[in-house]
Amino acid sequence: MDFGFILTIFLIGFIGSFISGMLGIGGSIIKYPMLLYIPPMLGFAAFTAHEVSGISAVQVFFATIGGVWAYRKGGYLNKSLIAYMGVSILIGSFLGGYGSKLMSEGGINLIYGLLALIAAVMMFIPKKGIDDIPLDQVKFNKWIAAILSLIVGIGAGIVGAAGAFLLVPIMLVVLKIPTRMTIASSLAITLISSIGATVGKVTTGQVDYGPAAIMVVASLIASPLGAMAGKKMNTKILQVILALLILATAINIWKDIL
Repeated sequence: MDFGFILTIFLIGFIGSFISGMLGIGGSIIKYPMLLYIPPMLGFAAFTAHEVSGISAVQVFFATIGGVWAYRKGGYLNKSLIAYMGVSILIGSFLGGYGSKLMSEGGINLIYGLLALIAAVMMFIPKKGIDDIPLDQVKFNKWIAAILSLIVGIGAGIVGAAGAFLLVPIMLVVLKIPTRMTIASSLAITLISSIGATVGKVTTGQVDYGPAAIMVVASLIASPLGAMAGKKMNTKILQVILALLILATAINIWKDIL
C-alpha cells in the first residue's frame, strides 16, 4: 500500500466515523459507497462489494465503541432498549453476515439499496413532540423493538453495515424515542450488532485486514469527536442531516444498481 492509498482510506474512515459519532450510526451508510467508488476514482485498485462489506463490519465495531464511550454520561443510554434490540440484532446480523458469502455482489448491493431506501422514507415522516419526553420517562413496545431489530440485523449483516441507519428511523418514528437518546442507544445497539456481522465476515474470509486496520485507527480518533459535536447540535438539525445523508446514499446506490 502506498501513502496516497493509505491516506485515502484513513480520510474515508475519519469522515464516516465522525458522522457515526454525531448521528448515532455505524458510519457504513457513508463509508460503504465511499470505499466502493473513491479509490478507483483516484486511480487505486477497486475493492469488491464483499471486501467493502467486510472492512465496514470491522470498522463499525471500533467506531461505535468510541461513540458509546463519549455518550456514557448524562442518561442518554436506555439500557432496556439496548438489551431488547441489541440481542435481537446480534442474532440477525450473525445470520446475515455468515449467509452473505452465498450472495452475489449485485445481491449485496441490492439489499443495501433497499435498506437505505426504506430508511430514507422513514426519516421524512414527521416526528412531533418526541424530544419533549423526559429521558427517565421514555417507554416503548418491547416486542416490536425486538422483532424489527431482528429483521434489520439480518439485512444489515449481509452488507456489513450494522443497521444503525435503519435503527435510528425505527427508534424515532415507530418507538418514539427522543433524538439524543436514540443517537446514544443506537450506537450501543450497533456495537452489539457489529459483533455478529464482524464474526460472520471474518470466519468466511471477507475482510482485507490492511485497509481495515487503517479504518479502525481513524474510527477511534474521529468517533468521539463526532459524539461531542452531536451533543451540542440542535436535534432538528441532527435529524435533517441524517435524513439527507441516507437519501443521498440511497440515490447513489440505486443509480449503480439500475
